[in-house]
Amino acid sequence: MAFSTGGGGGGAMADINVTPLVDVMLVLLIIFMVTAPMMSHEIQIDLPQPTNKPPEDLPEPPTPIRLKIDDIGNLFWDNSPMPKAALLPSLRVEASRDPQPTLEIEASQEVQYQVLTEVLATAKNADMKKIGFVETL
Repeated sequence: MAFSTGGGGGGAMADINVTPLVDVMLVLLIIFMVTAPMMSHEIQIDLPQPTNKPPEDLPEPPTPIRLKIDDIGNLFWDNSPMPKAALLPSLRVEASRDPQPTLEIEASQEVQYQVLTEVLATAKNADMKKIGFVETL
């Protein structure tokens, strides 16, 4: 407890002892100064370098392949009926083209999930890299 030497009131002193507060703040400052450099990580990024030559014209991308699956699981290759047995050879031919066309799959809302997974597995086995889904209206 703090005692006052002045006369007058016999109440407690209202002065705050700031020494422990300064000690704690200095310790926290040292901790943050030591740990802050460890929190930053260096990330290697290969950024493109500027060049004086104009960008070369990119070739026109091939037209996408529209593969439609109706309610009962029939396949239509660009609106032409296609048997399921002919899907893998046709996709292999298209996958070997450079650049590879995009396979756009349009499945009916009522088609069975198994039919869609079989088509996706066939496309993967044919090494198709660009596969997209088209929403039916």
